[in-house]
This record gives sequence, structure tokens and C-alpha cells, in this order.
Amino acid sequence: MITVLCGGVGGVKLVDGLAAVLADPTALTVIVNTGDDWRHLGLLISPDVDTVMYTLAGVISRDRGWGLESETWTALEMMGRYGLPTWFQLGDRDLATHVTRTFLMAQGRRLTEITRILAAALGVVPRILPMSDDPVSTIVHTPVGRLPFQEYFVKRRAEDPVTAIEFDGLERARPSAEVMEAIEASALIVVAPSNPLVSIRPILALPGVEAALADSGALRVAVTPIIGGAAVKGPTVEMLRGTGIAADPLAVAALYEKFLDVFMLDVRDRAPAGPLVAATSPPRRIAVECADTLMSDQAGRRRLAREILAVAARRGVEIGRRPV
Repeated sequence: MITVLCGGVGGVKLVDGLAAVLADPTALTVIVNTGDDWRHLGLLISPDVDTVMYTLAGVISRDRGWGLESETWTALEMMGRYGLPTWFQLGDRDLATHVTRTFLMAQGRRLTEITRILAAALGVVPRILPMSDDPVSTIVHTPVGRLPFQEYFVKRRAEDPVTAIEFDGLERARPSAEVMEAIEASALIVVAPSNPLVSIRPILALPGVEAALADSGALRVAVTPIIGGAAVKGPTVEMLRGTGIAADPLAVAALYEKFLDVFMLDVRDRAPAGPLVAATSPPRRIAVECADTLMSDQAGRRRLAREILAVAARRGVEIGRRPV
């Protein structure tokens, strides 16, 4: 089994590439951040889960990278006419996903079960696991105050400086049994090139997850989210600097040092002379591999996926791939 820790638009590209090149896509499990989840107009919305689900179903909007292709906006226009907020764009078909999720949740279903039902209806083959069935909310600290993530990211367009990030509800949340079982059963675990602070950290912060990753017998690989000092998409660099972390690929690797075996650096960045030495007790050695990590099209997604599988194969983890 391959398990990927993933956020939204950035990380899902790698997930899509792996699903395309694996001989058996049912071997792929995606653990998805739910810190971005929130209630809006009475609906439970899971943006990262939906982005992964829509992408693997082949129905994601190619232009926007989120939401559904060939979407219409009639309901949103009517909401605006009634005076409801429309800054969080809900398309007509996307709205059906949120209504269904909210309806099933009201029946007492777990988010993990609801996601399985939705994904199956869309024909998704890999398994999508929300990181927890318990609510966790990412809160961004800015000069204008504490902002729920969607208000910071969508309503205010991520333009506010970030000074700190917290996860409301984390003290009560637990990873699902399915998440812990996936980590234990995996031969290869990949940290996608998602924002390390708001997409990956919420997963790692759940009680027991980082320890399970550290104890895992899997090969654990992380892909840099920074290329040439910049993020391909989103405010990753600004968030890192604002919270006192260098906007540097190797600083990102250090965030995962308690469990990481291999860090994949982009070929555009200078590779260190040898392995990284993690500041753990005892120190851990993290191998560095270089690859073209830019996934600007479908070919790029598959190229990086194959490179990760090749890195695994060189370390004795053979994963079946489709012929090139």
C-alpha cells in the first residue's frame, strides 16, 4: 500500500500522478487535511477532501483547480439576491456535494464513511480518508485578528501577514482508525508538496500520527513544496516567514525530520553534499534526492510519480507500475 499525506490543490497533483501510473490504483490511500473544513450557510464543507475527490474522479475544473468542470452558478446568484454572502463560491453541482455531506452527517454518519459514499458515487478508485472524524479548524493569526482559514484564504485573498497558526479542536480530535491502519499497513508513505503549515501540520498534529509515522516500517518520502525560493501556488513562503521558519526546502524537510527517510529536492535548487542530519535524539540521517518536481501538466504529474516509485525501488520497495 502507498499512503499520501495531502492538502488541496498543490498536493493533489502528485496524488493524481500516482493514481495514473500505479498498476493497481486500489493500493493508493490518501490521508487528507480537514483543518480547512468549515460550516458555511449551514453546510459542512470539506474543501481539500473535495479537491482530491473531484480530481481523482476526473471532474475537477481544469481552469480553477477546485470545484467542478462546466459548473453553473444559478443558486449562488439567487443567494446573493437574498442578501446572503457569496464570496465563498458554491457552484450548483458542488452545492449538491455539500448538501449530501451535511444530510448524511445529520444522520449520524462519520466523515470517513460519508467521504467513501461520495467518492464511490463519483467512481473514485483510490481510497480517500479524511484525517479525522472530529472537527479541527485552522485559525490564522494576522494583524487584523484571528481569522478562520477560509476567511483568510478566500475572502481576504491571503493578503494579510501571518504571525501564527493554531488548530482549534485539536485537543479533542483523534485520527480515525482507518488513518492509523493505513499508516501501519503502508510500504511507502509520501508527504505531498502541500503547504507544510496548514495542509500537512494538521495531520501530523493529531495525537499519535507523528509517532506512528516514526515507528512505521515504510519508506517515508517528502516532496519539496518550494522551487527556486517560491511556492508554485499559494502563500506557503509568506506563511513560513511569518511564523519564523526559513522559506527554504531544507527548512521544510526539518519539519518532518522525526520520521522522514528521503527528501526530494527540485533540480533547480542546489543539492546538499550529503544526507541531511536531523536534529533529533539520536540524530537521524535523511537522504536527499533531486528530481523535476514541477507538475505543470499531466505529463509532469506522472513523471514525478514515477520518479518517487523509482526512488522507492532503489531502496527495496517495489511498487507495480503501468508500462510507460
